[in-house]
Amino acid sequence: MFDFLEGYDLLGAFWVTVQLTLLSAAGSLVWGTLLAAMRVGPVPLMRGFGTAYVNVVRNVPLTVIILFTSLGLNQTLGITLGADNFETINFRLAVLGLIAYTSAFVCEALRSGINTVPVGQAEAARAIGLSFFQVLTLVVLPQAFRSVVGPLANVLIALTKNTTVAAAIGVAEAALLMKKMIENEAQLLLISAVFAFGFVCLTLPTGLILGWVGKKVAVKR
Repeated sequence: MFDFLEGYDLLGAFWVTVQLTLLSAAGSLVWGTLLAAMRVGPVPLMRGFGTAYVNVVRNVPLTVIILFTSLGLNQTLGITLGADNFETINFRLAVLGLIAYTSAFVCEALRSGINTVPVGQAEAARAIGLSFFQVLTLVVLPQAFRSVVGPLANVLIALTKNTTVAAAIGVAEAALLMKKMIENEAQLLLISAVFAFGFVCLTLPTGLILGWVGKKVAVKR
């Protein structure tokens, strides 16, 4: 029944999807946290940059961003991100595009968590002489992260599915293999079912585990 899978590296394709997800998630968490800090910071220029970045990026299709990394950064400006072959360059460019896009959603999720922290705690921290950076990193962000585990899990699940857009620039992940198999095999329904099942196996445990973690670490008000 599944003879059509022979000759295709299905596990390898999903492994590339996992790598895209993990690397992009790590980068998005870092950049998204910095954006959130900018948006709540005391410097008007940084607040303006953070607000403009989030509003622009969230309203630009991910496909446009991914294509820009390939056509704009690589082919026009010659940026290779330290790679020397086509596959590695496109993989790194895809990670960069996914980070640029997903970090905007991480920022908004984290900013909503920051807004749940009572203002009195920040004021008390400032009253004892802590700087804005110390208040943010020692008082506000730890509580904010604990309150937005659920929303961040949703962002991670969306990121896992968004990795399929990387196929547009030739990254050999699951969606590109699926397209190739549909073109070569006469098993449209079975192929679609196999890849749908694969993505369910990637996203469902993520949602369940992070949902459980979110309940465990939730801040009691």
